[in-house]
Amino acid sequence: MSIKIIDGTNAVLGRLASFAAKEVLRGEDIIVLNSERIIITGNKKDIQETYKRKRGKVGTIQVGPKVSRRADLLIKRTIRGMLPGHKEGRGREAYKRIRCYVGVPKEFEGKESIKMSKERTKKFVTIKYVTQ
Repeated sequence: MSIKIIDGTNAVLGRLASFAAKEVLRGEDIIVLNSERIIITGNKKDIQETYKRKRGKVGTIQVGPKVSRRADLLIKRTIRGMLPGHKEGRGREAYKRIRCYVGVPKEFEGKESIKMSKERTKKFVTIKYVTQ
């Protein structure tokens, strides 16, 4: 079992999440750094409206759905959506091996990380902008 550190700077959310989900299912530990710098491609207005609508559907405290405003939790939930059965068995074990951070903690400074950055297109939004 090894640890893979992914730098989220300019990485596309869906591509990063699918890569992380595959690696976690293989038994790797995944650490995502700079969660607030991950981008979502598309129309800014549509993306922001989608997340605003999701945050509006809160329900009660005991019953979800609750969409977090924290970038690291939003990324972790996106990866969770690509895991099979996150509440039981293989999916639960895989979900426990995912850690996401805003920024770079001191323990991971200077360590080698996988860069999934892409050249920026004209239509994109950073997670930091969506979670405001």
